[in-house]
Amino acid sequence: MLLGRRLTANGVTVRLTEVEAYSGLGEDPASHAHRGVTDRNRVMFGPAGRLYVYQIYGMHFCANVVCGESGRAAAVLLRAGAVVDGIEVARARRPAARRDSDLAAGPAKLMQVLDLNRSADDTSVLGGGPATLAPPDGPVGPVSAGPRVGVTSAHDVPWRFWITGDPTVSAYRRHTPRAR
Repeated sequence: MLLGRRLTANGVTVRLTEVEAYSGLGEDPASHAHRGVTDRNRVMFGPAGRLYVYQIYGMHFCANVVCGESGRAAAVLLRAGAVVDGIEVARARRPAARRDSDLAAGPAKLMQVLDLNRSADDTSVLGGGPATLAPPDGPVGPVSAGPRVGVTSAHDVPWRFWITGDPTVSAYRRHTPRAR
């Protein structure tokens, strides 16, 4: 389980408070790997413990931790975290955040406070890469599950998980299609 684990990169450590799961080939239409291997998503096909980093809206980065067996795509999107070390560095990277609980309350905000981008794609979080994942310091507490955020298909699949009641968990917004 990734919830409660600590992710450290570039002088900041966050305790992961919210994640979202994505399955592989043909099983999950919301997954980047749904239609097969591409140059962009190949890291999702294994091995586990690597980052899959991609850009959204041409300016923000998001990261997934690959968690499936090699050859079978599966990854978990890192949605939110609580800054537990390097708070001043995190505030400098996200000066518009009103409260400390807002610093990494969303996947792009999390990447901003950790100062991670596409250069972290296909690197290990188990050591030797720009980000390192460590076990939780203690019990995580109750965990809630619900639908994923902002995906255009399979949006009702309850594969978003968060630490119940944690103030850093991002707000749920169901995807609404754009008018064309």
